[in-house]
Amino acid sequence: MKLLIVRLSSFGDVIHALPIAANAKRAGAEVGWLVEPAYRAVLEADPDVDRVFVADTKLWRRNLLSPATASDVARLRRALREFAPDRTLEAQGLWKSSLLARSAGAPVIGFAAGERKESTSALLCDEPVRPRPGGHVVDRNLALAEAAGIPIHHRSPDASFLLRRPCPEADSFLADQPTPFAVYHPGAGRPEKTWGEARFAALAKLLSAEVGLAPVVSWGPGDEKRALVMAELLPGARRMPLLPPEGLARVAARASLFVAGDTGPLHLADALGVSTLALYGPTDPARNGPYRRPHSAVRYDGATDAATVARRAFELLAA
Repeated sequence: MKLLIVRLSSFGDVIHALPIAANAKRAGAEVGWLVEPAYRAVLEADPDVDRVFVADTKLWRRNLLSPATASDVARLRRALREFAPDRTLEAQGLWKSSLLARSAGAPVIGFAAGERKESTSALLCDEPVRPRPGGHVVDRNLALAEAAGIPIHHRSPDASFLLRRPCPEADSFLADQPTPFAVYHPGAGRPEKTWGEARFAALAKLLSAEVGLAPVVSWGPGDEKRALVMAELLPGARRMPLLPPEGLARVAARASLFVAGDTGPLHLADALGVSTLALYGPTDPARNGPYRRPHSAVRYDGATDAATVARRAFELLAA
C-alpha cells in the first residue's frame, strides 16, 4: 500500500503526526508526506517517510496569479499523481490542505466536520473520521491511520532520528556549555501562548541557585526580541545560535530540563525523551501537551509566579 500524509505545518503538529508514518511503515506501507518547506528537513531525516513533497502555500498566496505559482502547483500535482497513493490521510483540517489532498487522486480520509478548524472543508473527505472526544492530538491523528486499516503499535512521537544527523553548529555550542543545564524557550507561535520573559528569567535564576542548572536560551524565527530580553535579564545565560531542527534536537537531548510553552521545540524535546516542564495558559495540555510526559504540564494564569512553577520543576527533577 502507498499512503500519503498531508500535514503541512506547524512544527509541533508535524511532530505529533510522526506516529502515523511510524505505524504505516511497520505495516509495510510506502509513505509519502506533503509538508511546508520549513519542516521538510525533519521529514527527510525520518526513515519512516519514503517521499517528501513540498507545498509552499505561503509563497503561492503572495503570488497567486503568477505563472510561476501555476507551474509549481502543476508540478506538485504531477508528482503526487506519479506517487499514486492508495489512501491519503488529511490531518490538517483546512481547505488548502484538503484541496492538496484531493489533488493526489486517492480517496481522502480526514476529520469529520465538527473536528476540523475549517469545518466545511470536510466536504472534500471521502471518509470522515470522528475521533474519541477529549483525546490528545496524537491519538486523533492515529484515528485516521486506523480508519485506513493500519494497526497501531507505536503511539508516542519519536524524533530520535534527528540525532543521527550532523550539526557542527550545535556540537560547537555544546563543547563550551557547562553541565548540567536547562533550556528555556520563551517564544511561541502565538503571543497568547507565552508566559513572559521576566517570569522565565526568574524561574531560570531559581533553578540555577537551587539545583545548579545553567540557563540556556532557545529561540526561533520571530523570537529575536524575546531572546534579547532574556539575555538582558539573565546576564550569565548562554543564547543558542539559530539552529536547524537537528541542531536543536542535539542541544535539547543533552539538557536536564526543557522549559517552554505550547510550541514546536517543546514537542520536539518530548519526542526525544527529554524531561520537559510545559507551561500552558490558553491551550489545553490534555489535547496538546507533552505526549510522553503529560504530568509535566503546568497550567498558569496571570497570578502564577516563578516560585510556583519552580516547585513543580523541583518535583520533576527529583522524579
